[in-house]
Amino acid sequence: MRKGFFAFLVLGLLPPSLRAAGDYPQVRAGPLLQFPRDHGSHPQFRNEWWYITGWLRTQEGRELGVQVTFFRNRPRVAEGVASRFAPEQLLFAHAALSDPGAGKLHHDQRAARAGFGLAEAQEGRTDVTIEDWSLKTSGTAYAAEVAARDFGYRLRFEPTQAPLLQGERGVSRKGPLAGQASYYYSLPHLAVTGSVRIQGEERQVSGEAWLDHEWSSEPLAEGAVGWDWVGINLDGGGALMAFRIRSRDGGSFFAGGSLRGADGRVRILKPAEVRFSTLRSWRSPRTDAEYPVSVRVDAGPLSLELDPLMDDQELDARASTGTVYWEGAVRAKGDKAAGRGYLELTGYVKPLKL
Repeated sequence: MRKGFFAFLVLGLLPPSLRAAGDYPQVRAGPLLQFPRDHGSHPQFRNEWWYITGWLRTQEGRELGVQVTFFRNRPRVAEGVASRFAPEQLLFAHAALSDPGAGKLHHDQRAARAGFGLAEAQEGRTDVTIEDWSLKTSGTAYAAEVAARDFGYRLRFEPTQAPLLQGERGVSRKGPLAGQASYYYSLPHLAVTGSVRIQGEERQVSGEAWLDHEWSSEPLAEGAVGWDWVGINLDGGGALMAFRIRSRDGGSFFAGGSLRGADGRVRILKPAEVRFSTLRSWRSPRTDAEYPVSVRVDAGPLSLELDPLMDDQELDARASTGTVYWEGAVRAKGDKAAGRGYLELTGYVKPLKL
């Protein structure tokens, strides 16, 4: 089953007798993440995603932004029911190419229940598929294949650095309470090679990307409406991840991040050290949402101004995860550093529900 299969419809239509009870496992501080095991799926947890964003350049010098994300959800519906149709795991995928030359964000989405040889998220290694869309490890590298309606790509992402454990040894707090957390690591500075297809024309590309892998059982905290997130590959080999979870009044409910220097030293950013300030906004002609597409991010000792590759990088995913968000390639400039990466803005159309 592909797009149009909504998790919330499944949950709403099944009778209570088919809904499983019990708690999800919780994120707890303590043991370090283990690789390669933790590159794979963690099916007992409620939510999980593998998120790759990056900048590509064609042989002709044309710049493109790329995003591919696979989501896994355990809805706790009909667990224990002896039926192959019981939706024990739901999978979603979003893919996009930011194309300033055409002034367009090419994007598409998929959704499926796991099983039937059509969709799966393997444990122990990254191997996530929905029909002819996939993200898999091949040796130490990742390979992504997407065949969308008016675009597609086959890309290889080669790690050049060790995983960056977010938060305290991979436990990233998302709120003031200990349970408001996720397991979270990143792979900055992935070297990208491969090809993209845009409206029937194929081009060879190279570039640099960032991978996030995160899983949790905790819903977005009450009183929070969404988040602003940035992942920047800094020139010279450093990396910045910063986020703030927004409250209903537009303030920050919680914030955090990490700053890794070119020497490999990591500084974990405390909530008071992270601040997002709007420099310029863009209003969507489709949803009327106003997004802060150009921002200043203050992250500990670093201050960067972010400008988008193009303003219209709004992705409408209501046919899969039920959300609309802005996910865009940005350039970063500051007195002490510069780089390129992605800015994600959620909860601006309506409050986000995980």
